[in-house]
Amino acid sequence: METVERIKQQIAEHPILLYMKGSPKLPSCGFSSQASQALMNCGEPFAFVDILQNPDIRAELPIYADWPTFPQLWVEGELVGGCDIIIEMFQKGELQSLIKDVAERHPAPEASE
Repeated sequence: METVERIKQQIAEHPILLYMKGSPKLPSCGFSSQASQALMNCGEPFAFVDILQNPDIRAELPIYADWPTFPQLWVEGELVGGCDIIIEMFQKGELQSLIKDVAERHPAPEASE
């Protein structure tokens, strides 16, 4: 699958998606750490893609998104922004509302045992 097609599929499949360096539990840069912390503090599950493990996505996503830096937060197919925007929204309480609303519209599938 072409890289841009993979990116489009990831964005379509995950209502809350963070492209970051590392993972939420082991971020590999300060900006990714701050962004994932803010999202985790919203209390809803979210998907992430470690761009360090996906160099093709790391190369193509800034072109596709017209956004040069990481992390990138995508919500319901729309680019919200990077670390500064995520933190600013969190401090104003806007991120929590957005993430809660989206999570309610897209309930996580029930875990089967």
